Parts: sequence; C-alpha cells; structure tokens
Amino acid sequence: MPVLKPKIKVAAVSYLNTKPLLYGIERSEVMNDMELVVDYPSQLARRLREGSIDLALLPVAAMKEIEGARVISDYGIASDGNVVSVAIFSQVPLEEVTAVYLDYQSRTSVRLAQLLLAGYWKKDVEFLPAGEQYIEEIKGTTAGVIIGDRALQQLPNFKYNYDLSAAWKAYTGLDFVFAAWIANKQLPTSFIEKFNAANAEGLKHMETVIAANEIPYYSLRTYYTDNIKYILDESKLEGMKRFLEMI
Repeated sequence: MPVLKPKIKVAAVSYLNTKPLLYGIERSEVMNDMELVVDYPSQLARRLREGSIDLALLPVAAMKEIEGARVISDYGIASDGNVVSVAIFSQVPLEEVTAVYLDYQSRTSVRLAQLLLAGYWKKDVEFLPAGEQYIEEIKGTTAGVIIGDRALQQLPNFKYNYDLSAAWKAYTGLDFVFAAWIANKQLPTSFIEKFNAANAEGLKHMETVIAANEIPYYSLRTYYTDNIKYILDESKLEGMKRFLEMI
C-alpha cells in the first residue's frame, strides 16, 4: 500500500477580513495537501507553538513568542491608513478616557493600542481585561479596543472611535500588518508555491466573496478594496518590522 503523506495543518480565523483569502484556498488544489481549521487569533499562537498546527494566519505580535517563526506567504491582513475594524471605541473624546478594555481576541491589536496610547496619544490609562460582554461596559470615561466583525457592527453605537491603523500611520508614517501566514518549521517549497497561488486566486473573485458575505452595517466593497490590503509588499513588511522592534 502507498504511504499517505501527513497533511499540513493550516489555521485561520473566520473573520470577514479573511474571507477573500480563504475563498481561494478552499477552492484550490492545495487543499489536497492540507487540513484547514478556524480559531480565535489569540489561540493560534499557542497551537503553533505546541505543534498542533503547522501554519497559521497569525497576529504578528505573537511571532516574538514562537521560536523559528517566519512569514511564508506574500499575503496577509494589512492596511495603509484607516482599517476601520481595529479601533478604540468610546462615548467621550480620548482626552477624557481614563480606562480601556483590551479585546481578548487579538494580541496584536492590544499591543498596538498600548503602544499608541503611550507614544502617540501620550495617555496614561488603566488597562482592563475584557470579558465576553465587555462592549456593554464601554461607557462614561471607559473606552475599549474592539476588533474584527464586531468593530464594524459597533460603528453606529459609539460617539467616538479611533482607528489604530490610521493612528499608527500618523505616528510612524508606515503601513501596518495585523496578521500574516506564519510557520515555525520548514514547509515544502511546492506547498508554499501552491498556497501563495491559492491566496492570489481568492483576490481575483472579490465580487463573489462580497455577494456571499454582504452585511448591512458597512460596505464590504470598501472594506475589502480600500481598508484591507492583502498583499504584503515591501512597505507592509517594513511596518511590521518596526512594530515588532517597538514592542
């Protein structure tokens, strides 16, 4: 009997911002070589470190804690200004904020918020751990970091929101990478080439992805084509390097 090669275990999150990449991957021949699972961004680093997955669309801040972590694809989740879905939300101006809830779902967004509050906004605030229902506690002078789909949903519900990617751009002049396809072990070159091609293919079908995932509270066309940048070009990687140095 032929020996079956073990499949490469690939993990991602199920946010709206990953849908274009996953669309291409799920319809590509690369699926013959891999298993795809979804989880919270904050869980992916632990699973990669433990070896229960081989490759993940990982929040980049987690790279610092994973030996041998490296970007293996030209695609990820990045921005070069307003990203909309990663922000500090509040009912009062930032200068009046005294405490900030930190969204438990993503380490990168939390570290970015802490960095910007200290270095860019020069704000000394109390950081609060966010529970499941923390958005209901964002009131008075208490703000909160909200990310992903929930951030888009909350846009009409708060008087103020401070886009963290836009603030990073103003602070450093650089683009920002929120997540990248990261591995901590050697993967076959043939797999990486097919995986890269699958990501690229997904971006060619943006209208199909938009139609399949349309939401009432924000334009997915704007989100996918203006706010999110999926190709990790030189300017994105420069921004990622600076962020990792700063934290």
